[in-house]
Amino acid sequence: MHHFLFPPNSSVPSQGEPPLSRTGFILLSVVMALFTGPAIVLNATVIIVSLMHKQLRQPLNYALVNMAVADLGSAGTGGVLSVVHNAQGYFSLGRTGCVMEGFAVSLFGITSLCTVALIAVERMFVVCKPLGRMIFQQKHALAGIALSWLWSLTWNVPPLLGWGRYEPEGVGTSCAPDWRSRDPHHVSYILVYFAVCFAVPFAVILVSYSKLMWTLHQVSKLACLEGGAVAKGELKVASMVVLMVLSFLISWLPYAALSMLVVFNPSLEMSPLVATVPVYLAKTSTVYNPIIYIYCNKQFRKYVVPFLLCGTAPWRWKEGEEETSEAATTVEMAVNKVAPA
Repeated sequence: MHHFLFPPNSSVPSQGEPPLSRTGFILLSVVMALFTGPAIVLNATVIIVSLMHKQLRQPLNYALVNMAVADLGSAGTGGVLSVVHNAQGYFSLGRTGCVMEGFAVSLFGITSLCTVALIAVERMFVVCKPLGRMIFQQKHALAGIALSWLWSLTWNVPPLLGWGRYEPEGVGTSCAPDWRSRDPHHVSYILVYFAVCFAVPFAVILVSYSKLMWTLHQVSKLACLEGGAVAKGELKVASMVVLMVLSFLISWLPYAALSMLVVFNPSLEMSPLVATVPVYLAKTSTVYNPIIYIYCNKQFRKYVVPFLLCGTAPWRWKEGEEETSEAATTVEMAVNKVAPA
C-alpha cells in the first residue's frame, strides 16, 4: 500500500521515516531539474521554429513536432512537479493532485512513445512503399498523430474509471499507474498496459526499422555510385536507427521490466530509491527525443540552432543545400535506386 509523504510540521500523524534523507531529496530535485530545464527549452524551440518557418511544416515532420508537444507536456507536468516535490521532500497536491499528475504524465509519456513508433512506420512507409506508389500526404500524417493521442488516451483513462489506479511511486514525490498493487483487478490492467503501451510500440519500431534497413541494404547492393555514396548513406541511417532503438530501450525498458518483475513476483522487496530510478529514466526521454530525432535532422537544425543562439549559426551552410529532411532524402535515394530494378 502506498502512502503520501507529508510536510514535517503537518498535523497528519507520522507514517514512519521518509524513504530518503533531506539531502537525498535535494539531489533528486537537482537531477530532475538538469533534465527538465533543457527538455522544456529544446521541445518548446522545436514547436516555435516549426510555426515560424513554413519549410518545416511538411507531412513527414508533423510527427516530430507532435513528439515535441508530448515531451513538452510531460516535462511541464511530471518534470516540473518532480523538481518541486523533491525539493520539498513530499508530495503536496494530495490524492486528487496525484491522480491528475499521474494521468497527465502517463498521457503525454505514452503519446510520445507511440509517436516514436509512428515515426518508424512513416519512414518505413515512404522508403519501402508497402502500398505501392501511394504518396505520403498531410492527411496520413494527421491521422497518425490523432491515433497516437487516441491510443494513449484509451489506455490511460481506465484508472480514472476504476480499472487500475494512479498512486505515488518510488520515493513518493510523483504519481503513476500503480504496478505494486496485489489486487488482481489492478494487476490485470498493468499487464494489458504493458502489452499495448510498451510491447506493441516496440514491436512496431523493430519491424519498421528492420524493413527499412533491408530496403536500404538492397539499394546499396544494386547501386554502385562513385565514392560509395549509397553505402555511406546506408551506414548513416543504420547508425541513427541503432541510436533511436537504444534510446528507446534505455528510457523505457527499465521501467517496463521493473513493473513486470513486481507483478510476477509480488513478494519482491525493493527500496524506494531503486524503484525511483527507472521512473526517472523514463522521464529523461523528453531530453533524448528532441536531440536524436530533431537536432540530428539537417532541416530542423538549420533553423533551430540559430534560434537558440539568437541568430548566430556555428557553421556556414553549403550554398544551394536542399531544404529536405533526412527522411525525404532517404526516400528519394531508395525510390530512385530500387524502382528501376
